[in-house]
Amino acid sequence: MVLETGIQYLPGVGPKRAQLLQSELGVATVGDLIRLYPFRYIDRSSIVRIADVHPDLAQVQVRATVLKVRLYAKNGAELPPDQLKYNMVNRLSALVADDSGEMEMVFFKGVKWMHSRLVPGSTFIFFGKPSVFNNRLNMVHPEVDAPDSGTTGVLTGVYPSTEKLKNAGITGKVMLKLVGTALQEILPVLQETLPDYVLREKGLVPLTYALRQIHFPTDQDALAKASYRLKFEELFLLQLSLLKQKYVRSHNTVGLNMPAVGEAFNACYHALPYELTGAQKRVIREIREDMRSGHQMNRLLQGDVGSGKTMVAVLSALIAVGNGYQACLMAPTEVLANQHFANVSKYLKPTGVRVALLTGSTGVKDRREIHAGLQDGSIGVLIGTHALIEDTVQFKALGLAIVDEQHRFGVDQRARLWNKGWQGVPPHVLVMTATPIPRTLAMTLYGDLDVSVIDEMPPGRKPVTTLCVGEEKRHAMHNFIRDEIAKGRQAFIVYPLIFESEKLDYKNLELGYEEIVRTFPLPDYKVAIVHGQQTSQEKAFNMDAFVAGRAHILVSTTVIEVGVDVPNASVMVIESAERFGLSQLHQLRGRVGRGAERSYCILMHGTKVSKESRKRLDLLCATENGFELAEEDMKMRGPGDLEGTQQSGLPISLNIASLAKDGLILSDARGYAQHILELDPTLEKPGNAVLAAELRKDKYVSKDYSQIS
Repeated sequence: MVLETGIQYLPGVGPKRAQLLQSELGVATVGDLIRLYPFRYIDRSSIVRIADVHPDLAQVQVRATVLKVRLYAKNGAELPPDQLKYNMVNRLSALVADDSGEMEMVFFKGVKWMHSRLVPGSTFIFFGKPSVFNNRLNMVHPEVDAPDSGTTGVLTGVYPSTEKLKNAGITGKVMLKLVGTALQEILPVLQETLPDYVLREKGLVPLTYALRQIHFPTDQDALAKASYRLKFEELFLLQLSLLKQKYVRSHNTVGLNMPAVGEAFNACYHALPYELTGAQKRVIREIREDMRSGHQMNRLLQGDVGSGKTMVAVLSALIAVGNGYQACLMAPTEVLANQHFANVSKYLKPTGVRVALLTGSTGVKDRREIHAGLQDGSIGVLIGTHALIEDTVQFKALGLAIVDEQHRFGVDQRARLWNKGWQGVPPHVLVMTATPIPRTLAMTLYGDLDVSVIDEMPPGRKPVTTLCVGEEKRHAMHNFIRDEIAKGRQAFIVYPLIFESEKLDYKNLELGYEEIVRTFPLPDYKVAIVHGQQTSQEKAFNMDAFVAGRAHILVSTTVIEVGVDVPNASVMVIESAERFGLSQLHQLRGRVGRGAERSYCILMHGTKVSKESRKRLDLLCATENGFELAEEDMKMRGPGDLEGTQQSGLPISLNIASLAKDGLILSDARGYAQHILELDPTLEKPGNAVLAAELRKDKYVSKDYSQIS
């Protein structure tokens, strides 16, 4: 099929260019090329008079006649035409004019070609960015076209590019030419990807029209129709794929039936010192319904920092125990696993259910005991890190697997946990995250899961006062920490460490630690430090000192971002706050305000803060709603990983739609996909053959996310 043809066989490409297009833009086939869409368009429909050109304009198009051409050497001297040697030429200057004025066109590259072309007396269309040099209006390296070339009066697409592509001569003009050639070959044989009834019901233009107009639009209206069609198709097929997986799973996979609540659940519930929030009760009811449905539960539990997800996890685990099964909770770090163990042990005291902790630090003797307790069923709940997925860990009857902060675990890691289910039946799965995920992203990342949201905070939790301060207030910030410590409180000071390998960041962390130790000296103050380069034992020792109140200040990297619970800590200082994403700042802020005392988050920023970073910091000061912040973060930074580190893997890559900007199209596409699957859940009807074929393509055949959350 033409779409699968290697890009090197397209006229004008060849092996060298093909290699570059693949390595730089991921374009390997002709099909990839026509799905590489322009990210903006240049309007070349108007000619501007030279008298109206000024340097503040973005790009302009003038029609002018060449008056004079000069060539200059590197030392700035003009080269006489009779002694011309092109290897001596540094730049070409062409003076051009229309009936309103004159301007200069300057070229540093392709001088020989331009010199032969720009003959005095000839007229061209010049297109580029105007600037001023030596009080003269000019354009550097404008595009030069003959007046009858057909470049005026059109919207011209601008494609993604890189320095390597430009240096290899694959310019915007070349890309347009290659795309034009590809469309000539493909459009006559292209098959529609959506059924006729979908095009009719949703008012969409045909695929051939959409592809032609997205690359070479005749006007703004045609471009809008093409863009809408392609965005809708992309989001609709993605949602159709996810929802179909969800349907197949919910009807085909057998789940462990857990009809009872059990004594342990009731004992824990009635011993709670506080009333659960309405949101917690609602979520527990949803989980209970799943666990007694006879189908495997695959549920995502979203809840802002401090909303009470752990309590929901504990009660869900006790439902499994009450039905004769075991439960496990997998956390991304030892610090978090230890903390969960401490909290869960406290909650389970009135129940008599045995709980164990398994991490990389667990000793051989304890390990042996845990393995035995899991196999004979005497351990009801196991908490741990990825040590839980080791082959040696075997359960008697695993009924529920809870994964905390699941984006920290790889798909294959999680799959190994599901394989530990009782008699080959996968356990129920509850995935928890304290990272608020925008609705559009949740629909895409977790579109095949059922989603529960705890959107209510426990009563009595005080808001955290958030302040944004510069370097000049550092002394005042230190005094404030002293005052809080004098009241018996503790403080976090967090340094950015976006990637583990950043030497500069470690230097900043070490210098910062030294400054804090000097400012808060022994014996009056004790300062602990935690970062990723320490051993597990060092980290645990320092963290425990802070949790137990033996250290007044904890200097750390973002390892404390998720889940660390120190109710006595009332101050969170975030150094170089402008380097963090909104969601990550919100996570860090959530480490304070967990006790009864008033808490503060101080965002320290550098002297040079970009407009976008300033907006992020101001937003954080304005609201504590994590979901609002996540929506804003995605609008600002796109749907990449909202933790502010690497790109997170969407089930597929989106070529044209944006989860940040196309939320309405996504909601419509998802609703329509649901409607189609209600009528034809397996897409077996003849009218849906096209859709079934599309979903079988590589783009939509991801690992079965439904089985591995």
